[in-house]
Amino acid sequence: MPLSTVGKIGFIGGGNMAEAFIKGLLNGGFPAEDIHFFEPNEQRRQLMVDRYGISCAENNAALVEISNIVVLATKPQILDKVLKEVNGAFDDNKLLVSILAGITTTTLEAGLGGQARVVRAMPNTPALAGRGAAALCPGMNINQEDRRVAQHLFETVGIALWVEEGQMDAVTGLSGSGPAFVYTFIEALTAGGVQEGLRLDIAHALAVQTVVGAAHLVQATGEHPALLREKVCSPAGTTISAIRVLEERGLRATMMEAVGAATKRSRQLGEENKYSF
Repeated sequence: MPLSTVGKIGFIGGGNMAEAFIKGLLNGGFPAEDIHFFEPNEQRRQLMVDRYGISCAENNAALVEISNIVVLATKPQILDKVLKEVNGAFDDNKLLVSILAGITTTTLEAGLGGQARVVRAMPNTPALAGRGAAALCPGMNINQEDRRVAQHLFETVGIALWVEEGQMDAVTGLSGSGPAFVYTFIEALTAGGVQEGLRLDIAHALAVQTVVGAAHLVQATGEHPALLREKVCSPAGTTISAIRVLEERGLRATMMEAVGAATKRSRQLGEENKYSF
């Protein structure tokens, strides 16, 4: 499916995730003249126009009017206000793609009168580098063409997998918040190298490439991470000594709890906005 056939795309919100998506679309060949957005912050608005050559609409309602696909990329806390602004401009011929954490397709459909075509998605910021991971779930009113279009859009910035709506909060906790966990790990790995005498720039470069390389090896070989770890752990060697420390300090359990905390917060955001219309 050529990118140019999906029509005009409008972004409600111009934050980091919207920027990642827009950059990915442009890198994938989507024409800049068919991408529009609205962002209330004037400084951020001008940055997006200058950086990407896309057009800013006068307001959210005007943005929806000219768009075939509307990407909802605001904060969940202002959803009620935003949907009230666009309700009159939104019709059944437009596809809404929401990347808001915790907000269900049912809530979005209700906020737009019940018949809206809605796809809920949870991408992540590595989409900025074309290496995003997104999960999508369908609303009640979408068709097969909507599914193809939505998947195609997210595949321009990484991978896109369909899941059930009940799994979306877990997706938010894992891949939506996960990059921040990895950045924290890289930061700590770098600090460990500096602590042991490496220059900061060298420690940082080694830490980044170690994480990139390890992830690529998991992907390229298809082997379970535990098996790949075993191959690094020589008997009585340096790595197994370090792994013992990680296990004693509870790295695995801490990571699982972090995913759980992010998942819980995603559910809370959904509950807070569930009946606000």
